[in-house]
Parts: sequence; structure tokens; C-alpha cells
Amino acid sequence: MEKIAEYRLYIQQLLTEYAQGSPSDEDIETELIFDRERDHYQVVYTGWKNRQSVYGCVLHLDIKNDKIWIQHDGTEIGIANELVNLGVPKQDIVLAFHEPLVREYTEFAVD
Repeated sequence: MEKIAEYRLYIQQLLTEYAQGSPSDEDIETELIFDRERDHYQVVYTGWKNRQSVYGCVLHLDIKNDKIWIQHDGTEIGIANELVNLGVPKQDIVLAFHEPLVREYTEFAVD
């Protein structure tokens, strides 16, 4: 299987698993957003709680330049480690939520 097609599958699998395990609340929805054409993937919470609008992105991953860019990881699981466990090489994962100058000090790709 082509590398990028495999990465798309891994991302969708992990985000779907995370969304299924999200806390259940009748007023808050967990939404999966998969833009397969442009390679943008998100898990978002949306709804109402105590007369307040609730909206928040929990996970946001993109595929750019043949690498997985983790734009936001608001989980405790560490989506980068989950991707590595599936066989994605660390040099193909960019921790985009870190400032570019800091990325060189991680064990993952710089860009």
C-alpha cells in the first residue's frame, strides 16, 4: 500500500477510536472531520453545557509533504506515540504544535 494511503488509514483509525472512547454527554457531540481530499483530520467537541456554547478541537492532524503534521493534540494518549506504534517512522511525524526552533530537540521530524 502506498505510504500516504496507509497514513490516511492510520489517522482515521486512531481518531475514530479516540472519538468512540470520548466522554459521553447528551449535550456535547464528538465530531469526526475528515477532509480526505486535502488531508485534514480533526476530532471536535461541540454543543451546549450550562447555557454556554461548547466548542473545542481535541485532535488536528494534516498530511503535508509526505509527513503527518500534528497541529494539535489535546489528549493524554499522545497521538504521535500511537502513530509510531502503528509503524509510522518518527522522521515522518512533525510535532507542529511546537515552535519550529524547538522541533529539532524532539525525536520527531523538524518539518
